[in-house]
Amino acid sequence: MATGNGLITTAELADILQQPNLRLFDCTTYLEPAPEGSGIPYIAVPGTATFEAGHIAGADFLDLQGEFSDPNTELRFMMPHVAQLEAAFGRHGIGPDSRVVLYSIGTPMWATRFWWMLKSVGFDGASVLDGGLDKWKAEGRPLETGPAKGYRPATFAGKPRTGFFVGKDDVLAARGDLGTVTVNALGPQFHLGLEASRYGRPGRIPGSVNVPAATLLDPAAKTFVAPAEAEAKFASQGISKDKRVIAYCGGISATVDLFQLHRLGYDNLTLYDASIGEWAKDETLPIERG
Repeated sequence: MATGNGLITTAELADILQQPNLRLFDCTTYLEPAPEGSGIPYIAVPGTATFEAGHIAGADFLDLQGEFSDPNTELRFMMPHVAQLEAAFGRHGIGPDSRVVLYSIGTPMWATRFWWMLKSVGFDGASVLDGGLDKWKAEGRPLETGPAKGYRPATFAGKPRTGFFVGKDDVLAARGDLGTVTVNALGPQFHLGLEASRYGRPGRIPGSVNVPAATLLDPAAKTFVAPAEAEAKFASQGISKDKRVIAYCGGISATVDLFQLHRLGYDNLTLYDASIGEWAKDETLPIERG
């Protein structure tokens, strides 16, 4: 039922809503302004209120920061230990034969983050809903309200894959490597350092190119742009299938770039998980503007 290597349409989802092995999840998080002087870039608020106001029938809710991120770091949304993920995905009913569909509101980046994490622990049965809840509602499809009913718990056994996440030392080592392209998924104003950054020093990782996640999406329909359009955007920045790609951002939107690259058949992909949230604050790391 999935199309485009991990993408599923609203029509396709409507056809499988009654399948007993379907596990459907709203993954939405909201980034609210932090109090002045708090020293944190934002407050991560799980989208439970909007979920309870209206969600696709049968869906459960996943709290990215609360359940699926490393609690032992000040950085938000960091990949946790596999054991934590296994327990959390199992609590939400994901087993080896589950058919997982992920969606979010406003932007697919919360869904693509969960898709990337599932891929990294060896689970390939997940798809992202094209257009998310926005498209589902725009088409007049039915919703239900109230708290999540959840799914029967299952046993989730991860099979971690190497190379899905890298740290700052790997990013530093890749500078000057002609076989690696580091791509920034933030907007051009942040890539160029033209606007103040909530993460610290303005600017980008030196040598990185810019393919903003927002340009890989249709702003009106909230859907992913056509593969040919995405391919052209990546090619214009020197990204090709014979090169390794390291993606980064503020922590989440880079998975939109990675999802699109995966759909296009790129397979040497990795995420700098701490991203600019770590890099901009560490004065020992070089930064580039202009």
